[in-house]
Amino acid sequence: MMGIQRRRRKPVSEINVVPYIDVMLVLLIIFMVTAPLISQGVKVDLPKASAEPLSPESKPPVVASVDRDGRYYLSTYERPNQPLSAQDLAVRIAAELQLDPERPIVVKGDGAVSYNQVVQLMVLLQRAGVPQVGLMTDSSAVTEQD
Repeated sequence: MMGIQRRRRKPVSEINVVPYIDVMLVLLIIFMVTAPLISQGVKVDLPKASAEPLSPESKPPVVASVDRDGRYYLSTYERPNQPLSAQDLAVRIAAELQLDPERPIVVKGDGAVSYNQVVQLMVLLQRAGVPQVGLMTDSSAVTEQD
C-alpha cells in the first residue's frame, strides 16, 4: 500500500464556450437572412438641404393628388377635376414618363386624408416606374412653433 499514491486531480472550472459560439453564429445568419424580409417601405429620395420651391425654369411637375375620400386625380389629365381609378392613374403616369422621363412627379394630399392613402398613392407611382417623388406642401399653412 505504500507504493501506490494517487494524485488528486483538481476540478476543471473552465466552461466550454464552443457550443455557445455555434448557436450564436446560427442565430446571426438567421437574423441576417430574415431582416430584409421584415422591413417594408416606399423608397423616397429625401432632400439633402432645406426644402425649396421648384425653380421657374424647371419643367412643370405632374401632380398626382388624393382627396379625403381616397380618390385619385392627375393634373395632366384632360379633365383634372374628374377622379381616376388606380389603374388609369398608373397607366397615365407611365405614359408621361415615356414622353418625358425628366419631368418631376409631385404628390398632393388633402390635409384630412389618412397617411395610409398617401402611401398607397406613392406605392402606385413607384409601380408605374416613377424614380423620385416630391411631396407638395402649402407654405402658407406652415407656422413657427416655440
